Amino acid sequence: MYKTILVPLDGSMRAEAILPHVEELAHRFGASVILLEVVELTPPIGAADRTYSTLRQRDLDRQTKNVQAYLTAKQGEFRAKGIQANIRIMYGPVVRAIIKTAQQDNADLIAMASHGRSGVPQAFYGSVAAGVLQRIDRPLLLIRSRDRARTARSRSSAQ
Repeated sequence: MYKTILVPLDGSMRAEAILPHVEELAHRFGASVILLEVVELTPPIGAADRTYSTLRQRDLDRQTKNVQAYLTAKQGEFRAKGIQANIRIMYGPVVRAIIKTAQQDNADLIAMASHGRSGVPQAFYGSVAAGVLQRIDRPLLLIRSRDRARTARSRSSAQ
């Protein structure tokens, strides 16, 4: 039924709550997994300044390196369990990048955790899960994850 499962992650333990479900589906259907993280680019405020641009590029390079290391570690965990896994890093608005990746890689299913935020943060920031749900043209598996303060990346670097 599913040949390719796209799994958007953000480095948080809440986002990783989907991973056991994805493992089960991948084993059941012999599906491959694409682990995706989107790096949001924030445009500079005010006039473009060469110094700012250089600092921003260094920050982007550092962020990309961290994302690459995180996704590579998750890829290794999937491969150790006999699941074909690939990684993707995209840049730009998160919802748009998820949908674009699903289309480019012909994902049969997008599987992600909803952080379950509500109230002012939900209204201000919007919801990635809701944005994907409203715009996607293929099945979407959503699970609600519990709120956990620490990110997976910070947890692994603390060990």
